[in-house]
Amino acid sequence: MSGKSVLKRVDWLSVLFYLLLIGIGWLNIYSSTFSESDSSIFDFGTLHGKQLFFIGASFASIVILLALEANFYERFSSLLYIISMVLLLGLFVFGKTIAGATSWYDLGFFNLQPSELAKVATALALAKYLSDIQTDIKRRKDQLYAFSIILIPALLIIPQPDPGSALVFFSLAFVIFREGLPLYYLGIALLAIVVFITTLMFGTIWVIIFIALLLILFFLLKKKKFKVPMLPLTAAIILTILFSLSVDFVFNNVFEQRHRDRFSLWLRLEKDPKKLDQIRKTIGYNTYQSEKAIESGGLFGKGFLEGTRTKGDFVPEQHTDYIFTTVGEEWGFLGTSTVVILFTLLLLRLVYLAERQKTDFSRMYGYGVVSILLIHYFINIGMVIGVLPTIGIPLPFFSYGGSGLMFFTALLFIFLKLDANRLKEGI
Repeated sequence: MSGKSVLKRVDWLSVLFYLLLIGIGWLNIYSSTFSESDSSIFDFGTLHGKQLFFIGASFASIVILLALEANFYERFSSLLYIISMVLLLGLFVFGKTIAGATSWYDLGFFNLQPSELAKVATALALAKYLSDIQTDIKRRKDQLYAFSIILIPALLIIPQPDPGSALVFFSLAFVIFREGLPLYYLGIALLAIVVFITTLMFGTIWVIIFIALLLILFFLLKKKKFKVPMLPLTAAIILTILFSLSVDFVFNNVFEQRHRDRFSLWLRLEKDPKKLDQIRKTIGYNTYQSEKAIESGGLFGKGFLEGTRTKGDFVPEQHTDYIFTTVGEEWGFLGTSTVVILFTLLLLRLVYLAERQKTDFSRMYGYGVVSILLIHYFINIGMVIGVLPTIGIPLPFFSYGGSGLMFFTALLFIFLKLDANRLKEGI
């Protein structure tokens, strides 16, 4: 496909949303890192100057991504996956530790985070496997293989430790559900989450009482003709109770103290006011300050470069994971609403594009892109406004960081290339 042909067929509405998010993100990075001593926006010694360089590099990569033949991504998806796994393994020997996580390679001028490449490679590899004519997602063997593609990078990332990035890979399970995985797997996952949280909040005894009440209610209301297979029901109840009994052990012996503190703060588990106050001042400090910064912005915000909490460095890492607080303080409710709307429109547009694909690989990869962007967007903003525990993942196209920006760009524009190619093939 020629360059002109690609430009004609690329989805420019998605490109527009991308450019708007990139632009607004950079303005807020500039504001959160601005100093009176800064001489120029092109000073690559500053964080906003470096981000401008990363934006330029991302734009250059778009040219390459669109120029490559669309079948390149399907043909070499397995190779890209293997390379990304090797890079993740290499971190245990050659990795650079930043903020307590050994997640980067120090390349001198640039810190490379291979987990970002792994997200793109895993989405491609999963789409490749699921679209294989021999794959039947109804078969247990194929289900296990598909989940292994997701699980391997997650297991390599967790020990870094970087549980936030590992969590992102599990979002790709939604691609498998979209392609026909039985929904009872999703029900089991949701049940496990509910049991885990309720056990932490109320204890195993109350979980057992609640299950008993549900059973009594079920048998009182069910119709006589409706037969319940007792063996699977009994097994499910026993497994649920055993899982509930294991929660305290996992929470106290597997989780690190900082993770326990974050759950304690989020679920209000700590009853001692002094200990709770101490947790707020340490683990919960970032969230508390981000909430205050957003609240202080009101409806219209304080204005560009006028955020007092931003200028006072009240929120640590404000240019990375907490960049949304700058939007809230300086642009107010109108600014945060605009950003939320732009992200929502981009995601809805990508769902529309995924649904109009005629090749299985393109459709599945499209849903992989949506899944990864959605979980980043949902968790980051939820974390910043205090409705989710602090996990530490960036806001796509917005947060400072070269690896994140370039690989989010690659994630999106590979799909836009696949979408543009469907017209070339007459489909």
